[in-house]
Amino acid sequence: MGGAEEYVPEGAGLSGLRKAAADCRGCSLYKDATQTVFGEGAAGARVVLVGEQPGDQEDRKGAPFVGPAGRLLDKALDEAGIERGDAYVTNAVKHFKFTRPEGGKRRIHEKPGATEVKACRPWLVAELAVIDPDVVVALGATAAKALVGPDFRVTKQRGEPVDSPDFGRVVATVHPSSVLRSKDRDDAYAALVADLKAVARLL
Repeated sequence: MGGAEEYVPEGAGLSGLRKAAADCRGCSLYKDATQTVFGEGAAGARVVLVGEQPGDQEDRKGAPFVGPAGRLLDKALDEAGIERGDAYVTNAVKHFKFTRPEGGKRRIHEKPGATEVKACRPWLVAELAVIDPDVVVALGATAAKALVGPDFRVTKQRGEPVDSPDFGRVVATVHPSSVLRSKDRDDAYAALVADLKAVARLL
C-alpha cells in the first residue's frame, strides 16, 4: 500500500480531514483497530502536541489522549502554564497497533514501525498545515523521529527547540505514558513539566 497520501483531500480544513481520515486504508493497521483516531483541538491552536499512536481507550472512544497518559498530560500542561484550549493534540499514527496474547482479551500496545509512521505522515503534514502552530511538541521518540528525522534522540535533545523543514519549530519531550511507567515518577513528571515550560516560553 502506498500510504495515506491518496486519501488526504486537498485544501480541506480540520473537519474535512477528520472525515476523510475515517476511511483511510493507507496501511494495514485499520483492519484490526476500532476506528481512526484523528487529532482534536482548535484550528488556531498555538501549540500542537504529537504522540505516537492512540492507545486502547483512545481506540475505543475515537479521541486522542483520553486515557491515563492524557490525564497526566493535561495536568502537566496546566502546571507549565499552557492553556489546554491553546493546544491541539494528535498522533503520528492514527490507528491503534496492538497484539493480543493467545487466549487473552487484553490488547497490548505495540510500537508502530517506520513503514506505518511514514504511511500516516500525510495526515500529520495536512493537520499542521491547517493549524500553523508556533511550536510543535513531540511526545516520545516515535513522534520526534516522525517530525524531525530518524537520527533525532529525545534523551539528548529534549526541551530544546529545533527547526524541522516540514513542521517548523519542534520541541521534544517524553511521552506521558513513560512517566506513568517510570520507577521515579515524581522526577520524570517534573522533567516533563520543565520541558513544557520551555515550550510555554516560546509562545
